[in-house]
Amino acid sequence: MGSTAPVSIAIIGGGIAGLSLAAALLKKPHLDVRVYEAVPAHSDVGAGLALHRNALKAMALLGPEVHQAYLDKAVNIGSGGGSDNDDEAEVEMATEIFFAWGPHASTAPDQKPVAELGRAKGRKSVSRADLLAGLLALVPGDKVRFGKRLTRVEEEETGAGGKVRFEFGDGTAGEADCLLGADGIHSIVRGFVLGEGHPARHPVNHDRWQVYRTVVTREEAIKAGVEERFTRTVPILLGPRGHVNCIPLNKGTRLSAGVAVRGAAVEGKEVDGPGKDDNEGKGTRELDVGLYKEYTPEARAIVDLVARDISASWAVGDHDHAPVYFKGRVAMLGDAAHASLPFAGNGAAQALEDAAVLDHLFGRVKQPSQIEAALGAYDAVRRPRSQAVVDLARKFGRVYAFAEGDIHEDPDKLRDFFTLAGQFTNEADLMKQNEDAMSKMEKSVRGRSKNN
Repeated sequence: MGSTAPVSIAIIGGGIAGLSLAAALLKKPHLDVRVYEAVPAHSDVGAGLALHRNALKAMALLGPEVHQAYLDKAVNIGSGGGSDNDDEAEVEMATEIFFAWGPHASTAPDQKPVAELGRAKGRKSVSRADLLAGLLALVPGDKVRFGKRLTRVEEEETGAGGKVRFEFGDGTAGEADCLLGADGIHSIVRGFVLGEGHPARHPVNHDRWQVYRTVVTREEAIKAGVEERFTRTVPILLGPRGHVNCIPLNKGTRLSAGVAVRGAAVEGKEVDGPGKDDNEGKGTRELDVGLYKEYTPEARAIVDLVARDISASWAVGDHDHAPVYFKGRVAMLGDAAHASLPFAGNGAAQALEDAAVLDHLFGRVKQPSQIEAALGAYDAVRRPRSQAVVDLARKFGRVYAFAEGDIHEDPDKLRDFFTLAGQFTNEADLMKQNEDAMSKMEKSVRGRSKNN
């Protein structure tokens, strides 16, 4: 007879992946879910997010409250404010791509985008901190523990009563039937799944990308010469010295502006990220505004603004492909599984897709013996797609930097590339992805039953 006790799940990491998954799983009475987050509290750091259509679809699958948490914190792209006008939900918005350098560049008022990304109805931008606050509000306080930095994972022999045990840096420990690692690009869980000596264990920065970024008020940005329209849209301006972008934050009151430069990261500098306090601004080359004198005036104004303060800059990274996303009753998701460069704007979306598939599968997990079948199905469905997005984001970065053959010389070829890439990321049938995963899980469960 199967166990009637709830299946216990420990989620390591209280970021977008971990909190969105927890919010969905907590609605299932047969599951006992706990979230453990390393930092003492979330801080207001990180670039903004302009989530694409697949992210919106994944949130809807996770539940209306997850989608609403995003809507409550976001600003409509192009609106210049946080209006909740129902009409805006039906307006299609997109990230616009411009040439900032070379023969195809143009300036206002003739400046027209060469391509676009992520067109979707009601598309919005949001700061990572705001989105995390919205998701955290969906998880009861007694289900989340902050200041719990994972140091060790071990798994007992699977079978009746087998547990996953884990330890934290503060000396405390815990156990669960299943552990899901959403603990970011430097994931401890990834080390357990792959083995510490695996070549894909740690993040990499093959093209030595450095992202220079600043966050200012919208008024400061306009006063500094940034085009007013770029404070309420999501433009990407391309050129060989680095691509420039802006994202409105905090209901349109602030602006995140950045310059991403290929080859600028200091050799051997650790891949870090926004909010990693021990690395921010250290070992970072200055942003030389003189390199951008041939860029359009619109792009130069953003570069000048960013160059005023580069303390929140970081060397970005991603992961080479892992051969598997799970081991026994332990799995990784989000950046822990498939960290990607930010240039395709799909890292958070892929984390949300992970969460949607896991949520769907764990609706079927009524006893610990079914966990491995669920994680195997998750791995089979999510690993190929999420790793294809990692590759695509690398290619986006090289295209932005005019370093991917001659594609930047032909606007039509460039437009076709972005159109096809957008179709792959944004138009995926996520309901079918869930159904495919469930089919694989049920087949595995039936096979295990026959063998027992």
